This record gives sequence, structure tokens and C-alpha cells, in this order.
Amino acid sequence: MMREARIDLSAIRDNVAKIRRLVAPARVLAVVKANGYGHGLELAARAALEGGADQLGVADLAEALQLRAAGIDAPVLAWLHAPDADFDAAVDAGIEIGVSSREQLERAVGAVVHLKIDTGLSRNGIPPADWDAAVARAAELERTGVLRVRGVWSHLANAGARETERQRRRFEDAVAAARAAGLDPEVRHLAASEAAIAAPATRYDLVRIGIAMYGLPPAEDVDVAALGLRPAMELAASVAAVRRVPAGEGVSYGFVHRTERETTLALVPLGYADGLPRAATGEAEVAIGGRRHPVVGRIAMDQCVVDVGDAHVAVGDRVVVWGDPATGAPSAEDWAAAAGTIGYEIVTRVGPRVPRVPA
Repeated sequence: MMREARIDLSAIRDNVAKIRRLVAPARVLAVVKANGYGHGLELAARAALEGGADQLGVADLAEALQLRAAGIDAPVLAWLHAPDADFDAAVDAGIEIGVSSREQLERAVGAVVHLKIDTGLSRNGIPPADWDAAVARAAELERTGVLRVRGVWSHLANAGARETERQRRRFEDAVAAARAAGLDPEVRHLAASEAAIAAPATRYDLVRIGIAMYGLPPAEDVDVAALGLRPAMELAASVAAVRRVPAGEGVSYGFVHRTERETTLALVPLGYADGLPRAATGEAEVAIGGRRHPVVGRIAMDQCVVDVGDAHVAVGDRVVVWGDPATGAPSAEDWAAAAGTIGYEIVTRVGPRVPRVPA
């Protein structure tokens, strides 16, 4: 093994099953965008479905088509579209389309669509000022058999309970307007991981579960371990070189670190090209042989250096960069704290040359 991201498929299955029980009777849409949050698109999708997910969700149509090419025939919703997105290919593949504008609505001929209302995140979604006209047009297109409106949805800003409630009320108004226009949406969905766990009133008919199904917290105040969720990714590599160096020796680019005493340095063949954040230089740790050791010196493109002190470490020893903290390894959240970011970014940035290995 040079480097690998070991993906615990049973963790994904169990996480989805636990969340499904928590949010019932709402159904679960498992979000596998961005290569399954870095875990592998097909691996994550199959494990989520085995765990009881009712549907899959992706950002791009290309990801949805990749799922179909892999033989996955579960319902799939795709929602972030380029101006020239090929909706015909999506319709042919039975992919549901998230619609965020009148222009997309007019192009969604033959599609099953979910109309998105912007309830305050100010990203995509039909603006509130255009909503009444959009649902009226959607009802007309549905009556004439051009398309079918399966859902109405939105996305929360996760900006606190007051803002969540404000967005929820706007969503309720949007659903009421859609029904007044003659639509009868089968599913209403507003909550992603954070709200699905912490704000039951936002669950409606369907919740979109992303980061939580991979065992990472959607917010600082969400204790995923207390919910029985566990991380699915373990990023690891083999020690590539070991050397004993004297006190005062510079380490890696710029010599931002010098050894304080005679020590042993282990070279790990993972760097920022593989997803390790350079900003974690001097702050992060890894585990070797069940013991944690600091990453020292600049994290480089292909490698980083670990100070193991007087521990016996040899070429070929397994290094766990992050994984399940219950095993004593650093977590993705630990690396996020070291880099001043969030766990989402840590796992999704793992590069393509790191093989995803099912476990």
C-alpha cells in the first residue's frame, strides 16, 4: 500500500439506517455528490441504498448519469445545472431534475421535476418574486403532460434557530402557493443533515442526508457519536522513509520547523495533491502503531514528515492520517480544526490518485 482511503461501507449503511429511524416517517435522500463526499460515488450510493435510503441526490447531471452507467436504478435527483445542461439525456435515464428557474422549467420536457424556492440562502432556487408565476406555469405544463412536478424543496442556511424558522415559514408559504396553483407535490423537502437531526419541524416528507451519513458532524453542536454514527473514511499510507536526525535540523520547505532534539522523522507519501490541507502544517497529527505523532515542517504536494521521537517506526508501517477517533486515530474534524476549516472540506478534497478501497 502506498496510499489509500479505506471506506467502511458498513458505517455508511448503519449511519443511513440510524438516521432513517430518527427521521421517520420522513423518507431519506442520500446525497452522494462530489464523488460521495470524497468516499467514492458508486461505493457510497450502493451502501446508502443498502442502509435503507429511498433516493439518491447529486449536484451534477454527469454524476447522475455515472450512477446509471454503473447499473444503479434507484431514483436520483440532480439539481445544479449548467446553462447548456442536457435535460434530454437526464429524462432518458429517468433522472429527476431540480428546477431553479423559469428557463430550466421550460426545458424540462418529459421530466419529473422538483421545484426549488429560494427561502433565503440567496444561491440557486426560484426567487420568491417569481414563484407564483413559476408554479402557475408548472401547473399548466403538468396539465398538458409536458412534465410532472414531484416535489417542492429548498435549502436551509444553517444560520441559527431563528433563521431556520424564518425559512421554514417561507417554505410553507411556497408550498401553499404551489397547491393553490393546482400542483400536488408528492414530496416536500427542506432539511439536510443538520436540520434533519436537530429541527424535526423541517423534516416534512423527505430529508437530504449528506455529511451525517458519512459519520461526520454537520455542525459543531451535533454529537454524531451520541447518535451512533461513525466515520466511514480512513485515510492511510505506508511510511516511505525513516531517518534519525540531530537537534536543530531543518525539516521540509522553508525550515519553518527545526528539531528540538535528536529524533526520528518518518516520511509519509501524502500531501496536498492528495487532500492534506497545507494550512494544517505544524498543527496536525497522524497515528502510527496506535500512537499519535505530530506532522512537522511544511506539508508538500506529495508528502509530509512526521516526528516520531524515539518510537520504533519502520518503512512500510501503516500511517492513519484520519479515521474513526474511537480507534485512537485523529479524525477528519481534528484535521479540519488544524487547518481552520470544516470536516466536509477535509474528506471531499481527497485527490483522485488516492484509491478508495471498500472495507
